[in-house]
Parts: sequence; structure tokens; C-alpha cells
Amino acid sequence: MRNRREFLKTAALAAAGGLIAPKLLVSCGGASTTKKHIGLQLYSLRDDIKDIGIKKVLEAVAKMGYVNLETAGYSNGKLYELEPSEFKKIVTDLGMKATSSHLGRNISDNRDEDMNWWNKAVEAHNAAGMKYMIMPSSPLSGEGATIENVKRYGDYFNEIGLITAGASIKFGYHNHAFEFENKINDVPVYDLLIENTSPDHVLFQNDVYWTKKGGYCPVEYMKKYPKRIQVLHIKDEEAIGASNTIDFKPIFETAYANNVKDWYVEVERYIGTPQQDVKQSFDFLNKADYVK
Repeated sequence: MRNRREFLKTAALAAAGGLIAPKLLVSCGGASTTKKHIGLQLYSLRDDIKDIGIKKVLEAVAKMGYVNLETAGYSNGKLYELEPSEFKKIVTDLGMKATSSHLGRNISDNRDEDMNWWNKAVEAHNAAGMKYMIMPSSPLSGEGATIENVKRYGDYFNEIGLITAGASIKFGYHNHAFEFENKINDVPVYDLLIENTSPDHVLFQNDVYWTKKGGYCPVEYMKKYPKRIQVLHIKDEEAIGASNTIDFKPIFETAYANNVKDWYVEVERYIGTPQQDVKQSFDFLNKADYVK
């Protein structure tokens, strides 16, 4: 009887352990394995970065639950005035990854200087462990929206993409509304940029909000260019879930169907504090059943 009682006791403890273990894993740091792959463009917290510094901002972002970061603070070989390896360590220690960066240099009169600038930037972003280097804008608006300029920047992007590829980093371009509003022979500049860049060396990060503001449907563009649009900016008029001018469900469904791996929330217009709006955006997407 004693053996039977001991057996039943052991079995009961084992069963209880099976029920408790998952909760223990969550409370003891195992939660990262169950978190959704929700990214954040740190430009969303630009004012806080100036006021309290990048380290405290990163700590706050980690507590919110974000796991994937896109930077917007590169200058002269450093990220937010930190050595790339130091920035990477801070992010990693907080359980996150910095996978993408916004940075840019427009074409100057000295192509050697331009390429030297990009070479130095590639070294820094390689040390930081980045997957993507994204140019956030270009002079292809207004009078700059000519086919000659589109071809010039197409060649420029191809050349940059060759440099980043040497470090296993993908180069890309991020749109605003003007790439859709400005047309040449009734073709949006966005389409012309895609047509005049190499699919092997230039990807496109589609900002779904700016695409819609430019008069087009982001889902239709994702379906039109499934191989070229490889990264997304998830954005709305205000915090995600606040203004509801963008229907995110078909965007995410199309993104997953196209095997898009990375996307980043960006908040530009606030209704509360920057951190409140960034946290609200995370909570909305974390609860959405269409977000993995």
C-alpha cells in the first residue's frame, strides 16, 4: 500500500508540475518563446530618446513586449551615439533584436564620397547585427520626379545594394505618399523605382499608411510586387487601433502569404504620450488574432 501511495503521490506531483511548468517558464524569462514577432521603429519615441536617452527608452520598449527593432539614429559609424557592438549588447541583454535601420545619403557630386559613406555605414550595421539598411526617402518628389532622376537613383540604389550584400545585409527603400502622388506618363514613381532597380539588390519597405495616403491600396501593391515588398511599416493616422483608418487584417494575411518576415510599428502622430501610444499599438496588435 505504501508503494501505491508513493506512486500516486509522485504521479500527482508530476501532473501538477505539467500544469504549472508552462506558467513558470513565462514568469522566469521563457516568455520570449511565446511572444508575437512585433517590431517597432524607434523613431516613434524620438522625443523620449532626446529627453531620457536611448538606454532608458530601450528598457521601456522591452517591458512593453516588443522583440524586433528598427533604428533611426545612425551617424558617423555609431547608433544613437553608441558603438554598434555596445548598442547590440544593450538590445540583446533586454531580450530584443535590432534587425533594421533607417539611414540615408542622397546623391552628391562626388560618387566616391557617397560610396565611402555607405561602406562605413555597412561596417557599423554589420557589427550591430542588422538584416536591413533602409533609405527612408529621396528627392523624387515635386520637380525631382523625372524619369532621369528615377534612373539615377535606381542605379544608385543598385550600387548600394551591392555593397550591403557583401555583408549579408539587404538594402531597401521606404516610401512616403509622394512616390504614389507623383507620376511620370501616368505611372507612379514607386512603380518606376521598382522597375529600375535590381530585384537581387534592392527591396522595398512598404509603409502601408503612406501608400494609402498616396491614393493606393497597400494590399494590392503587395500582391502586385510579392517578391520586391519584403518589409512593412505598420502605421495609421495615430496609434494602432486608435483611428482605424487602415484595415490591418488583409495586410497581415497578404504579408504572411508573401512570406514577409519583418514589420515595424511606427507612430508619428500622438494622442497621448509617445510611450502610451507605442504601448497601445503593441497591445492592439498583440490581441489581434490575425497577427502571428
